[in-house]
Formats: sequence, C-alpha cells, structure tokens
Amino acid sequence: MPTYIALLRAVNVGGTGKLPMPQLRAMGEALGFANVRTYIASGNVVFESPLAATSVKKQLEQSLQAYAGKPVGVLLRNAREMAAVLADNPFADAPPERTVAIFLDAAPPADALDRLSGQGTEQLALGKHEIYVFYPDGIGRSKLRIAAAKDGTARNMNTVAALAQWAAQ
Repeated sequence: MPTYIALLRAVNVGGTGKLPMPQLRAMGEALGFANVRTYIASGNVVFESPLAATSVKKQLEQSLQAYAGKPVGVLLRNAREMAAVLADNPFADAPPERTVAIFLDAAPPADALDRLSGQGTEQLALGKHEIYVFYPDGIGRSKLRIAAAKDGTARNMNTVAALAQWAAQ
C-alpha cells in the first residue's frame, strides 16, 4: 500500500488555521487511511492508502474544508518523492534549519527565479515540484517574496528528512 505525506498550508502558523494534530490524525483515520502519524504541529501527516494520489488529496481537502469552513491547501508526496526532495537538495552542505523546500503542486515555472522581490543573501534553486531556498541570515530576517510559491508550503530540511524517514519505514 502506498505511503503518502500530506503537507498542509497555513496550519498552526502565526495564529491562523488552528488544527490540533490529534484531530488531523482522526480525520485521516475517518477517511480510511492506515498508520496515520503527524509530525510536529505544522500540518504534516504520514499515512498509507490504497487510493491514487488524486483521490487522497481530494478527500483530504474536502474533509479539511468541512472542518475549517474554508479551503486548506494540501501538497501531497509519496515516499519515493519525499526521499528525492531530500536527495536533490542543492544546498545539502548548508544548515538544514536554514534551508527549505517549498512544495508546489506542479513544476515551478522556468522564470520563477526571475520573479522575486526582496532578495538579499538568499540562494534559490528550482527542483522538480519544489523551490529550494537557503537563508544564510535566517528565514525570520528575510524579506524574500517568491511569486511562484504563493500556493506552496515550505518545510525545512530537518522536517523533510524526518518525513522521508517516516515514509520509508
């Protein structure tokens, strides 16, 4: 049975989109997902489902909208894809807490790096369905805005590594 990793957008960040992780686990179990586990309180859930990725994503988004009363974005990866995000990190030598993968539903536009604002010392690279960013001065100080990432969700490399490990088990 395939293992999936769902990454929720804007959950438990800055006081918006409150969703307790026990509620998220219960939601996944109610949808028939197996071995449902959440990782930290920012909307990361690993689970198994025999369904195709499109069906999993649709069901989860519908359930989250019913819970929250508004759409909640879900970015979905399978175990192989999450391992590839970690392996393909072009900033592997940088501190993992200062390096993120911004997960997208589709490949980033070829001109994504031409449509930035507020760039300082940050370094960026395009992935298959991600945009990688290394923040040498820390993400909290950054003024970087990435137009192509507006519907994406970022996870630092420590989180990506943990999720990839969980999905591989």
